[in-house]
Amino acid sequence: DVSFRSFWMNTSYTNEELKPDYALGISTAAGGKLSFAKHWEVQGGYRIFANVFSSPFWEIDPTTRQSNRYESGLFNLLDPKDRFFGRLELLSLSYTQPKFGIKLGKMGIQTEWVNSQDGRLSPTVVEGMQAWYSPIASWKISAWGITRMNIRGSKDWIPVGETLGLFPQGRSLSGTPAAYYGNTNSSWVGIWEVEGKLKEGRLLRFSQTIAENLFATYWITYEKTKKNSLGSWNSGIQTGLQQGIGEGGNRDLVKQYKNPSDVNFAFSAKLNWKKGAWETQLSATQIAGKGRWLSPREWGKDAWYTFIPRERNEGFETVTAVVGYASYLFKNHPLQLYSYMGIHVLPKLEDAAANKYNFPSYRQHNFGVRYAPKKIKNLDFHLIFVSKVPLTASTLNPVQQYNKVDLWHFNGLINWKLGKN
Repeated sequence: DVSFRSFWMNTSYTNEELKPDYALGISTAAGGKLSFAKHWEVQGGYRIFANVFSSPFWEIDPTTRQSNRYESGLFNLLDPKDRFFGRLELLSLSYTQPKFGIKLGKMGIQTEWVNSQDGRLSPTVVEGMQAWYSPIASWKISAWGITRMNIRGSKDWIPVGETLGLFPQGRSLSGTPAAYYGNTNSSWVGIWEVEGKLKEGRLLRFSQTIAENLFATYWITYEKTKKNSLGSWNSGIQTGLQQGIGEGGNRDLVKQYKNPSDVNFAFSAKLNWKKGAWETQLSATQIAGKGRWLSPREWGKDAWYTFIPRERNEGFETVTAVVGYASYLFKNHPLQLYSYMGIHVLPKLEDAAANKYNFPSYRQHNFGVRYAPKKIKNLDFHLIFVSKVPLTASTLNPVQQYNKVDLWHFNGLINWKLGKN
């Protein structure tokens, strides 16, 4: 397998005092699989990154004294000035039977709260063990044990606890800058999932994600698909609970990632409709409870239905989100147009314990265009325009704008892949 990605990204602000940034990065990955002895397989892959040209995004914004959040994630967060580097992305050994399989080594992952979050030059990958068992065709039980990660925006394989804080840390519960980066004690992440395809187009999925000495997250999803003369309808409900465990990463409150006494709840629902070239979806999410719902941004995107690319809704005690989505796929042309519009109501800015990132309530608009020429297999072009506007009428200070709202964000991607997998 050989793949190529070119990624242009730039960010600008209505507040001209804030530093705009841009970058053009490319990555090329090569790898393959070797099967032997009937049930065994070895997989390997290596990826090369290059910063073709960019603004000095590694320099802090002079007004807010904060670092860049978007363009820096294309490359190496541990050394943002690194313009050319590579990483061993995949290296695993697997054994597979019709009803059972196990894999050891460096591998991709796609679970509710630890996933590839493939919105930069490379996906997040993990090191450890994966096993699955399917007693019957419609049911599958899966489990992961993870000891190290290679997150997007990094070339290094890092122990679980050391990944936290590579992205912005936000505020501590008291409002001072958080200091858990390099001070978080967590040796492993354990995940298990049960997924069943029920009769009449119904699906049930349960997962538990345990981050040792940090938190445990329980998540359940129920979906139903029904077709009639009006089109295909898919409705879904998700609900979850998260609780702090152990020392929350560190017994020192200044260096703690998660308050062990936190108990958080979340509920999300969607209604999706497809007919012909059209697809629309309306979704809503409510987060409540005691303390912050936390899911490391280094580990993946949100599981709830209201997730919109280029923003997360973790780090808050309460969130009320409503998101609409619409897409049109042209019949005679390999062209898709789509749009998101979301309203996200967050806790008060002055409440640091409930609002980790000092983030105002906001409205987000995404408009995207995808084009996949028919004459070249597995080639596609993707443009994304993002606008985030605060809902509050009060004046925001630059810290509450930079990397957050009152911004325009543009992505231009070219993807190409050669291979069967």
